[in-house]
Amino acid sequence: MFDYHALAPELILGVTLLAVLAIDLVLPERLKYLAGVTALVGMVAAVFPLLTIAFCDSITGCSDTGARAMFGGSYVVDDFALVLKGLFLVSGVITLLLSVGYLESDDYYQGEFYFLILASVTGAVVMASSRDLITMFVGLELVSAPAFLLAGWRKGDLRGNEASLKFFLTGVLATAVMLFGMSLVYGLTGQITFAGIAEQTAVLGLGSEPAFVMAVVFVLVGFAFKVSAVPFHFWAPDTYQGAPTPVAAYLSVGSKAAGFVGLLTLCYLAFSAVPEIWGPILWVLAVASMTVGNLVALKQTNVVRLLGYSSIAHGGFILVPFAMAASYDSVGLADAFFGSITYLLIYAFMNLGAFAVVIAAAAKAKSGEIADWAGMNRYAPATAGLLSMFLFALAGIPPLAGWFAKFVMFRAVIGTFESPWAVALAVIAAVNAVIALYYYARIVKSVYMDDVPISVPQDQAAALRTAPSLVLAIALTAAVVVIVGFFPQILAFFGEAARAFPS
Repeated sequence: MFDYHALAPELILGVTLLAVLAIDLVLPERLKYLAGVTALVGMVAAVFPLLTIAFCDSITGCSDTGARAMFGGSYVVDDFALVLKGLFLVSGVITLLLSVGYLESDDYYQGEFYFLILASVTGAVVMASSRDLITMFVGLELVSAPAFLLAGWRKGDLRGNEASLKFFLTGVLATAVMLFGMSLVYGLTGQITFAGIAEQTAVLGLGSEPAFVMAVVFVLVGFAFKVSAVPFHFWAPDTYQGAPTPVAAYLSVGSKAAGFVGLLTLCYLAFSAVPEIWGPILWVLAVASMTVGNLVALKQTNVVRLLGYSSIAHGGFILVPFAMAASYDSVGLADAFFGSITYLLIYAFMNLGAFAVVIAAAAKAKSGEIADWAGMNRYAPATAGLLSMFLFALAGIPPLAGWFAKFVMFRAVIGTFESPWAVALAVIAAVNAVIALYYYARIVKSVYMDDVPISVPQDQAAALRTAPSLVLAIALTAAVVVIVGFFPQILAFFGEAARAFPS
């Protein structure tokens, strides 16, 4: 049975996809910008049904409240799904705002670009409601397939081509491993729905079966690639640096968030009976991602590549609450989910804002190298100030939003301090937070205290105007980072939807 109200965001995105494709095929080159306008309008329009569903009990004539299950429970629209759908749509909107001026600065195929971004966001929206293996897999591949093409969008750039090819080959391998794991899960349980898998796992006692353990491990490996967790991260820095910067921003937030949603949903629902299998694996992934990401970031000279390794480290921070899953009771597991999702929400705005400012700064300095950004405060003080703000937010410095992300992460782990593994994890996370502050501060120090390189024409850089769409993206993300820093309960409210996820 179709619930058209619940499916309205997906339907709007589907119609928008067809409209963008038609515009790209029919209209002349000088009107191709309308594809971007259409994609932007469609994404914004898809947000409104989310609001009407969320506040259905306050709307006259709307009586269908609570979770909405369709297709035999395979597709569910609940508070958790609504929050994540909103995150994906907002990430898509901001990515489009980042892209407008960037695409106009070079000879890019605009219609195809907007179509692929829209398709990837649609896949992420589907994943948020997926409650069976097939729907989850289809949604994940709809996220990933356009990303492969977007990574190599600069067809004449050898580095971009190399990054795209590496991303594609490793992505296909990870997908194959994940699909094999899912097939084993289905073969052993006879179920594809997450609820059915969890029930059969408990009834049949599959937690001790080597084949089932291998199946869970294979699924986790596939998702670890999608979220660029160490040691499955090797594609991310090269891809981020080789891809157009707006694409790198999307991969570090939208695509990564979709991977985390899939990973945590499977662990929380499908594999809820066997936390002893995936809990230690997530512990290792969290520690390795935080440590390797931060240590390698210390040596980076390119800002985008540094943010790539920073994204890997933040992925580890997001996994920290779940890394002690085997030690949680039901309340603690809900707190872990709250911590991870809240961190993910805050990280999305911080990182998108950082990439937006990086685009503006790279245009002024005509370089993405940290050394070429020295003394930027002298000719672009607003850009330097905003860059510093976002970097310190990523570092978790109060009163910016990042401090609350770190707070909920540590709070989730502190609840299991009776375990020495929890203590070790908290200490490792704290050390890594300090390391991250160092390389973020290194950029700020260069921007404010070093001399401007001779190669940077200060007059031209100062006169260069930032695209209005990019200014709007920076303003939106900056507002969220500042306001949430002072009033964290705003995003905590959305994170509470994750706490009630099991119901």
